[in-house]
Amino acid sequence: MKKNKNALLSLFVGILVIFVLSACNSNTSSNSKGNEKTDNKVKMDLVNEGKLTFAMSGLLKPLNYKENEKLVGFDVEIGTEIAKRIGLEANPVTNPWETIIQGLKGKKYDAIIGSMTATEDRSKQVDFSDPYYTSGAQVFVAEGNNEIKAKEDLKDKTIGVMQASTYTDDAKKYTTKIKSFPSDIYALQDLPPGRVGAVITDRIVGVSAIKESGLKIKPIDDVIKTEEIAVAINKGNPELLKAINEAIASMVEDGTYEKISTKWFGVNLLEKK
Repeated sequence: MKKNKNALLSLFVGILVIFVLSACNSNTSSNSKGNEKTDNKVKMDLVNEGKLTFAMSGLLKPLNYKENEKLVGFDVEIGTEIAKRIGLEANPVTNPWETIIQGLKGKKYDAIIGSMTATEDRSKQVDFSDPYYTSGAQVFVAEGNNEIKAKEDLKDKTIGVMQASTYTDDAKKYTTKIKSFPSDIYALQDLPPGRVGAVITDRIVGVSAIKESGLKIKPIDDVIKTEEIAVAINKGNPELLKAINEAIASMVEDGTYEKISTKWFGVNLLEKK
């Protein structure tokens, strides 16, 4: 009888041990999954938790500019939609263009969504997403200017460009007389009074200035080059880069991108011409 009692007690203890071990393994597995999710969030290195803070000059109408003290424009809407799809609150901010990469590297913001051209030189400092639109560098002159009809006519002329833009290198191919401006719009405004002979800027910006602001300017010749515009983020933040690329791809796939692009420009800027 005593042996039976001992056997039953041993069986009971054995079952209890198995139950406890199973519970521990379950909790460990659950915690492991939870930690995995937390680690993913930690890997998405953000300046402000729960927000995607992205910068632009705020001086590039219709791409990004201020209206009633609020940032609006194509870049702002694209950035806001990207943030939404990542599950973050959109936080657009402004920074002078000439120091915008330094601000990113100094972790003032998480990304630059401000119509930045993805170039090999910039790629040494930052990582770029897939392009969210394509455009081209265009030469603009005053409406009454009949002297400059082609790119070749730019020789020795004063060309206006935005500070720290890729257009400075384009201008150097034609002249040594280069005048820098805080924004493309300021440069374009100097064309009618003749303070500069030509301006090299994004075709979209120049055409918009004619349409929206009534500037008496005109494009000449074909675009100098085609450019891919992308989101810039700091190196070493692969989870954020992956999330941004996935957001852009899903926007294109479900038609949201086309709606935003058509709203601002009447065309899909990613559509191959």
